[in-house]
Amino acid sequence: MADLAQSRLDETERKRRSLKPLSRIFPYMSRYKGMLAGALASLILAAVTTLTLPLAVRRMIDHGFTGANGAFIDNYFGMLVLLAALLAVASAGRYYFVITLGERIISDLRRDVFAHLTRLSPAFFDGTQSGEIVSRLTADTTQIKSAVGATASIALRNLILALGAIFMMVITSPKLSSLVIAAIPVIIIPLIAFGRSVRRRSRRAQDTLADATAYASESIVSVRTLQAFTNEKLAISRFGASVEDAFLAARASVKARAVLTAFAIFMIFSSVVAVLWFGSRDVLSGVITPGTLGQFLLYSVFAAGALGALSEVWGELSQAAGAAERLTEILNEQPAIAAPVNPVALPQPPVGSVTFGDVQFNYPARPDAPALRGLNFTIQPGETVAIVGPSGAGKSTVFSLLLRYYDPLSGRIEVDGVDIRDVDPVALRARIAIVPQDTTIFAATVSENIGFGRPGASEADIEAAAKAALAHDFICALDHGYNTQVGERGVTLSGGQRQRVAIARAILRNAPILLLDEATSALDAASEMLVQKALDHLMEGRTTLVIAHRLATVLKADRILVMENGRIVEEGTHQLLVKKNGIYANLAKLQFEAGADAFKGAAE
Repeated sequence: MADLAQSRLDETERKRRSLKPLSRIFPYMSRYKGMLAGALASLILAAVTTLTLPLAVRRMIDHGFTGANGAFIDNYFGMLVLLAALLAVASAGRYYFVITLGERIISDLRRDVFAHLTRLSPAFFDGTQSGEIVSRLTADTTQIKSAVGATASIALRNLILALGAIFMMVITSPKLSSLVIAAIPVIIIPLIAFGRSVRRRSRRAQDTLADATAYASESIVSVRTLQAFTNEKLAISRFGASVEDAFLAARASVKARAVLTAFAIFMIFSSVVAVLWFGSRDVLSGVITPGTLGQFLLYSVFAAGALGALSEVWGELSQAAGAAERLTEILNEQPAIAAPVNPVALPQPPVGSVTFGDVQFNYPARPDAPALRGLNFTIQPGETVAIVGPSGAGKSTVFSLLLRYYDPLSGRIEVDGVDIRDVDPVALRARIAIVPQDTTIFAATVSENIGFGRPGASEADIEAAAKAALAHDFICALDHGYNTQVGERGVTLSGGQRQRVAIARAILRNAPILLLDEATSALDAASEMLVQKALDHLMEGRTTLVIAHRLATVLKADRILVMENGRIVEEGTHQLLVKKNGIYANLAKLQFEAGADAFKGAAE
C-alpha cells in the first residue's frame, strides 16, 4: 500500500512539472480553425516584418551615409514607414484574433465544465465544497483565458521572432552564431528547472485561493446565522487567515518567477555582450563590415529579447497549467451513477409502483456505517405510504436511492417492475416529483421557480399549478406578481410561501410518483393548514411516499412504515400500530401528549 501511495504521489508530482494539462485546451482551439489561422498569419507577418528591420540598418550603415546617397536614404526611410504600417496592421490582427479566440475557448470550457458538474453524482459533492468548485469555474478559467489569449499571443510571437532571428543570425555570420547557439542550452535547461518550481508554487497558490473562496461562499450563504450568533469577528479572522495563506502562496510563486526572469535576462544579454565583443574584433580585422555587425547585433538583441520574454511567459503558462490541471480533475471525474449502454424503457403509460427488495446501502463517505439493512417493501400504484422513525433511521436514504442518487450495495429497487439500474436516470427521475423539507428556491422570478418543474411550460400551466397549490393569491399580492424576483434561496418569501411554490412546481411536473420529505415540519399552524390542503390536492391519483416526524401529517396514509437502524420494524395503519404498543405507539404518545400539554399551558 505504501508503494502504491508513493507511486501516486510520484505521478502527481510528474504531472505538476509539465505544461501537459494545457493540452486539454487544444480540442477547443480546433473548433475555430479560421480564427486560429488568422492569429497565426498575423503572428508570422508581424515577426517577419520585424525581422526585415536589421537588413535595412545594414544597408544604410554600409552604403547610405554619403552625400551622394541622399535619395537612397529617403527611399529606405519611406520603406521603413511602410513596414511600420504593415507591422501595425499585423499586430492589430494578432491581438484581435488571439484575444477573441481566448474568450471563445474559455466560454466553451466554462460551459463544458458546468455541464459536466450537473451530471456528476451527489457522492462527488458530498466530499467537495461548492466554493472550491466555483473558484475553479471562475478564477482558474480566468487564469487559462489569460494564457490562451494575451500570454499565448506573446509566447508565439516571441517564439517565431526568436527562431527567425537565430536563423538570420546564422545567415549573417555563422561564426558569431555558433557562439550564441552554444550558449542556448546553458540558458534553456535552468529555465525549465525554474519553470517546474513556478508551476508547483502556482498550483499551491490556486489551491489556497480556492479554500478562501469556499469559506467566503459558505459564510455569505449563512450570513444570517453568522450575525445571529454574533460571530462576525470569528468569520473575518478565519477568512483573513485564508486570504493571508493565499497571499503567501502567491508571493512564493511570484518570487520564483522573479528569479526565473532575472536569471534568463542576465544570461541572455551577457551572451549578447560576448558576441558584440567578438564581433567588434572581426570588424577591426576586416572579416565583416560594420553594417553586418550591426545587423547581427540587432538580430541577437531580437533573439535575446524574445527569449527573455519567453522566460516570463513560461511562468504564466505554468500558472495556467496548474489551473488547467484543476479543471481537468473535474472533467476527468466520472459520475458514479450513469445511464446503461442499452437502457430499458419504463412501461407506458406509467404505473406508479415502487419495490425495495432486500436493499443494503452504506454512504460512500461512511462505508462502515450501514444506512439500510436488508430493506423490503412494496408500494402499490396510487397508494400513500408514510415512513416514520427516529432521526438516522434511514428515511431520507430511501428517497435518495429511489431517485438513484446512489446505487445500493445489494438488493433491487424497482419502479413499475423495472430495476432502476437498467433505466436511464433521466427517464426515471421524470416519473418522480419531490417536495423536500429544505425547499430550494432559485434567485429568479416566481414564475421561473414554478416552471422549473417542467421546462417550457406555458404561463397558463404555471398559473394553474400555483392555484392548485394555493399559491396564486399571495403571488398576485407581490409587487410584480409572477414576475417578482424572490432573491437568493427565496429570502423574500416566508417559509409557507416557499413550500407552496415547491408544491406548485411538483404539481406542474405531473409525475406519477410523489415524494414528500417533511413538507410541513417548519411551518406554523396557519401555514401548515394551507400547505396540507395543497398537498392533499397534489397527492390525488399519485403513488405517494411521505417522510414525517409530525405524526399528525401521516394519519391519512394507507400504510405506515416504521423504520429503525435501516430496517422496517413495524408496518400498518395508525390505529393498528397504536394497538401494537411498539415504537410507533411511543412516538405517537410523546407527540400527542406534548401537543396537549402545550395547548393546556397556552390556555392557562
